[in-house]
Amino acid sequence: MNQPRLAKKEDMPRVLELINELAIFEKEPEAVEITLDDLIADGFGEQPKFTCFVIEVLQKVEGLALVYPRYSTWKGVVLHLEDLIVSQSQRGKGLGTLLLDEIVKYGKQKDVKRISWEVLDWNEPAIKFYETKGAKVMRDWNVVQLNKEGIENYLKQL
Repeated sequence: MNQPRLAKKEDMPRVLELINELAIFEKEPEAVEITLDDLIADGFGEQPKFTCFVIEVLQKVEGLALVYPRYSTWKGVVLHLEDLIVSQSQRGKGLGTLLLDEIVKYGKQKDVKRISWEVLDWNEPAIKFYETKGAKVMRDWNVVQLNKEGIENYLKQL
């Protein structure tokens, strides 16, 4: 089995496929708005907005981990893991562990104070996986978001 590596522009079509596969798994197949052009511009432009690692099986990208820096008022520089995705056909074969290992090594190299991410409360296999790796699943916190429409509505109230 190959080790994770930094993604290249050429990997982005498969990365987008995996993102769409995750959206279907998470019961939101219509939620993906990102395009291939967005991924290439945002990940490989002059000021990349994210870092992506991929892992291949038989020369095909079968998993990815996408991260970006954040800043904690309590801790300082932290890393946010937006998604760790392994294709349905390759789950349970250790690819997720290899990707998470790579993210933790990357975080250590960047001297971050914390690596954080979200997991759906019904995704018990993922929760168990993260807990076995020593992650703390903070069930008393809620994710809060304003989507594009919410932002527009908020600003209309000002």
